[in-house]
Amino acid sequence: MKTGCNQRHYDEGDIFSTDRGITTQAFLYTQQRQYGIHKPNPKPLVADFASQQIPMVLKEREYTLGTINKIFASKWLNERQVVFGTKCNQLIALDLLNSQLTRIPTLKSSEDSIPADCPCGIHSVAVNPSRTLLATGASNTNDIAVYKLPTFDPVCVGENAHDDWIFDLVWVDDEFLISGSRDSRLALWKIDSAEDDKSSRMTNLFIPEYDIKKPLEICDVPKAQKVRALAYHVNRKELGILSLNAYFHLWDVETFQLINSRRLSHYKECVCMTVSEEKKLYAIGSQSHVTLLDPRSPVANPQTVPSKHRDRGIRSVCFNSDIISIGTGIGYMLFYDLRANKYLEHGCKHSLSLNVSKGWLRLDDNFRDFFIDQEYPNAIYTHSYDESGTRLFAAGGPLPAGLWGNYAGMWY
Repeated sequence: MKTGCNQRHYDEGDIFSTDRGITTQAFLYTQQRQYGIHKPNPKPLVADFASQQIPMVLKEREYTLGTINKIFASKWLNERQVVFGTKCNQLIALDLLNSQLTRIPTLKSSEDSIPADCPCGIHSVAVNPSRTLLATGASNTNDIAVYKLPTFDPVCVGENAHDDWIFDLVWVDDEFLISGSRDSRLALWKIDSAEDDKSSRMTNLFIPEYDIKKPLEICDVPKAQKVRALAYHVNRKELGILSLNAYFHLWDVETFQLINSRRLSHYKECVCMTVSEEKKLYAIGSQSHVTLLDPRSPVANPQTVPSKHRDRGIRSVCFNSDIISIGTGIGYMLFYDLRANKYLEHGCKHSLSLNVSKGWLRLDDNFRDFFIDQEYPNAIYTHSYDESGTRLFAAGGPLPAGLWGNYAGMWY
C-alpha cells in the first residue's frame, strides 16, 4: 500500500414457509420466470424478492443484557454470534441461540497514552475480511484494540494517533486498518499477522501479552469538524468519510489522500453512513433524511429520502440488496425500496415499520427528577443483517444522554 499524507438457526424462521405469507410456489415461480427470460442465474432476482419480503414477516426475539448502558456498535461474527460495544465501554459477545453473554476484557493502553476527556465508550466494532481479527476501542477511548478471532486473544493496542474519541474503524484488507476520530483526523494502522503468535504467550501472572503499536500515518481531514462515520468501498479502493459538520469526504486509500469534499443539504445530526458495494452508493443518515450519494455523479443535489419519524433523527442505516433499512431514534425500523422509490408498504398501503421492545431502563434519581413523566423509546444505534440477509440484529438504548439503559433484539 502506498501512503503519503498530502493533503436461523430456527426452523420456524424459514422465510419461504407458508405461515409467513410467502409460499414456496411463489418462490419457485420467481425462479422459473427468470429462467424463462433467458437469465441463467436466478440468484439476483431471488435476493431482491427476499429483501423486499423479509421485513413484512419478521418477528422479534429480545435479549436480556443486564445493566449495561446503550449499545453503539455491533457486528455479526457467525450465524449464531454477535459482538457489540457499549457506552459503558464494554465489549460483549452474544450467543443468539442461548442468550449467553461473554464479556471480553478491555485492553489497557500504555502509560504513554493520554486518555481523552470524558470518555464515551465503544463506538465501532470492525472485523477484517478473512474474519481473523476484530478491531474496536481500548480502555482509553482514543486508542484502538485488536483481538484475534474466534478466541478474542489480545493482539495489540494502537495509541498516540488521536486525542479524542474514536468514532469509527474500517479494515482496508486483512492487515491495514483506518480509524476516524472526533479530533477530525484519520489514522492508518498495520496489524502484522505475525503478531497473532504473541497473543498466545503468557506472562508470569497468566495474562496474555500484546503489543503497543503506533500509526503508520495520521492525517487531518480538510473541512471536517469531527469525523463521525467511515464507509469503505472495496472495489473502488475509496473511503467515504462523514463529518459532523455535514460534509462528505472521499478519500483514496492507496495514496491516503483526499479526493474531494462536498457539503450535504441536510446538515443536522449527520451521524451514520453505509455503502452498497454493488451499487457504489453511500447512504447517509441525518436528523430528518437519508441522503443517497454516488461519488461518480456530478449532480450537486443528490437524492434524499425523508424519514417517517423526523423528530428523533436517524441513528443507523444499512443496505440489504435494494432495500435500505433505517434505524430511528424513536424505536422504529423503516424500509425504503430503491427500485420503487418508496417505503415498503403493508397491504393497507401504510408504510411498513418494526417497533422494537422497551428493553431495560435504570430508574435512578436522574430518571425520577427529569424524565419520569415522559416516554423514551429506544434509539436504534446499530443494526445489521447476517450473511444470508434473512436475520436482522438491532440494538441501542434510550436517546437522551442522561438516561441509562439498553435494548437488543434479533428479527427473524
